[in-house]
Amino acid sequence: MTQTASAALEKKALAASDKLNKVKANIQTVILGQDNVVDLSLAAILSGGHALLVGVPGLAKTLLVETLGTVLGLDDNRVQFTPDLMPSDIIGSEVLEEGAKGKRSFRFINGPVFCQLLMADEINRASPRTQSALLQAMQERAVTVAGQHYDLPKPFHVLATQNPIEQEGTYPLPEAQLDRFLLQIDVDFPDLETEKQILVATTGAKELKATKVLTPKALIDMQKLVRELPIGEGVVDAILKLVRNARPDQTSIDAIKNQVAWGPGPRAGQALMLTSRARALMDGRLAPSIDDVLALAGPVLQHRMALTFAARADGVTLENTISRLKDSIA
Repeated sequence: MTQTASAALEKKALAASDKLNKVKANIQTVILGQDNVVDLSLAAILSGGHALLVGVPGLAKTLLVETLGTVLGLDDNRVQFTPDLMPSDIIGSEVLEEGAKGKRSFRFINGPVFCQLLMADEINRASPRTQSALLQAMQERAVTVAGQHYDLPKPFHVLATQNPIEQEGTYPLPEAQLDRFLLQIDVDFPDLETEKQILVATTGAKELKATKVLTPKALIDMQKLVRELPIGEGVVDAILKLVRNARPDQTSIDAIKNQVAWGPGPRAGQALMLTSRARALMDGRLAPSIDDVLALAGPVLQHRMALTFAARADGVTLENTISRLKDSIA
């Protein structure tokens, strides 16, 4: 990269970082005490991907997605997933119409997936068949109905919320669909001071509201900028080592061989490459570091690997396993 090109990239990155700080500040006027969740959600969108928000009901997951749509200036739709939801309720369907002269023809009616930000609320409450209806949309940004191809608007992102699988009335997401989510973001209970702040702020006469900061075009430009940021060979090697060590047939860590049933595919490495750049951009840095990889290892890996039955019986958790993997590159 020439000195002129480097200077131009630095100027664009600093301008984008300033704008992203305004985005985060605006979101945080509504979403209180979930800074890490906000950062990860923005990193997923800046990387051009989708995110899965996991937590018990009442932790403002739905509100977060609505607020992101407002602040980022995206056309958003919401689908409440239920056991009786059908694929056509998401994608759309063809209807038979009769013209003035009696001629009949089919017309496609767009489903709620035709938007820029789709909130799939409580996605694991729908049947696997309906969950799978999102697969093509998430991967190809398009859907096919009756042999006809329909492109989705740009940008297109799915932010899904999910209740923990231990709760009644839920279905585990198919592994193929889980892999389409760039990040799994765990939403935890707020600490004492934050919960007190939430109680006061949300029960008063004044309603908390977010305002638009970005446009879809500005967001697409930032997504392109993320891919332009340089990434050092040492960081690339760390990502490769982390991902390959998470696979039981490729790892050099004995405990992983014995405890992991299946590990992450190449999409995990791609997710780490993109989200590390996005995290660096949000921090006003021109290139990601290994610290970015370590910070994102959990959200990238936890839904892309599974422990053996014996490991779970012995009390081993994915959190402990990922911590061991992080130690291997720290």
